[in-house]
Amino acid sequence: MTNYEKYLNVFEETFSITAEEAEHLEYQAIPAWDSVGHMGLIAAIEDCFDIMMDTDDIIDLSSFEKGKEILGKNYGIEF
Repeated sequence: MTNYEKYLNVFEETFSITAEEAEHLEYQAIPAWDSVGHMGLIAAIEDCFDIMMDTDDIIDLSSFEKGKEILGKNYGIEF
């Protein structure tokens, strides 16, 4: 499984959505991605990639695409 597939799967499982929905998702665009859902997403991403995200990165992760950018730039995860 590629890093992209792992990342996509985290969104699908955390929010019970399809891959198509996940790829265009932004923070608070669905009821499940509220502040509590956000922390669940962060925990799932950290578990999936065996990282600990910085507070600023947690706050900045505001969309599916932004998350890929943060993970690539700050944690060396290639997509």
